[in-house]
Amino acid sequence: MKKIVLMMAAAVCLIGCGKKDAQATQQEAERVEVVGTITLQEKEIERVLNISTNLQGYVTQNVAPSLTGKIEHIFVEVGDEVKAGDMLVRMDQTQYLTQKIQLANLEIEVGRLEALLETGSVSQQTYDQTKVAYDQLKQNLAFLEQNTYVKAPFDGVISAKTYEDGELYGGQPIVVLTQVKKLKALIAVPETYYPMIKEGMKLTVKSEVYPDESFPATIEVVYPTIDAASHTFQCKVVIPNASEKLRGGMYVTTTLGLGKENTIVVPYQSVEKLIGSNERFVFINENGYAKRVSVKLGQRFDENIEIIAPEIKAGVEYISVGQHKLVDGVKIEVKK
Repeated sequence: MKKIVLMMAAAVCLIGCGKKDAQATQQEAERVEVVGTITLQEKEIERVLNISTNLQGYVTQNVAPSLTGKIEHIFVEVGDEVKAGDMLVRMDQTQYLTQKIQLANLEIEVGRLEALLETGSVSQQTYDQTKVAYDQLKQNLAFLEQNTYVKAPFDGVISAKTYEDGELYGGQPIVVLTQVKKLKALIAVPETYYPMIKEGMKLTVKSEVYPDESFPATIEVVYPTIDAASHTFQCKVVIPNASEKLRGGMYVTTTLGLGKENTIVVPYQSVEKLIGSNERFVFINENGYAKRVSVKLGQRFDENIEIIAPEIKAGVEYISVGQHKLVDGVKIEVKK
């Protein structure tokens, strides 16, 4: 008997819930929202791409010899400007000077053997062996000279110094040389623009340090692959910097003009964002009912923004007022 009572109670509950769901569905169907709309039209815009990045020295090189040893003298300090070929570091000269004397003696011996070879007083093999030893020592001396008297490989500024005079060099760079007359930056460009970006394109660079100035730059390299995670590709930008106003590490904004183009722009406030995600959507009027359309955002123009989706095109009736209270499929009344 108790079991029958429970089954009857469950049936009553299901009937009641079914009636409530049916009533809710009916109310939703009868719901009418008053909205304002605009008819979308294509607008000609100046396509501009703004991307922020950090500047780097065009070339940065750790300056260090290939041989360990005592550092006799460092000729530069951090901030010093140097020219290519300037002496930066002098290492312990003992080994170099010793081999220099050996080479001078061996050079005399080679000359003596050449004279004896002409008279037949020495064999060709003896001469050849001495000449090979001389050539090897000469190459070794050139290597020692390069690593004893360390010179600047290019014009630049000393950006770091790790050792002092008299210390034992142990592998870390003694100084770091950075090129500042020319800078570079890497920018991450959305994959949508890949067909438009070419090497040699001109752009401008602006820094908050110089709010009233812009600096010319050029795209030097367009990297050939797209990052699967960020859906962007990198471009290497080169910036002439003869005035040295800009410095490596500065935060800048690059501006690249891509020409004029026709597109759809709408009021920025009319675009909705799904809570908890980056998805953006809008509503359009489809035969008296609100239709939700997911969109991608493009370039912003003051209070307007470009939106991109297959359904977004000229002639579509776009809901620009009252969209915050809409759900997909709700009936709407357009306020004139």
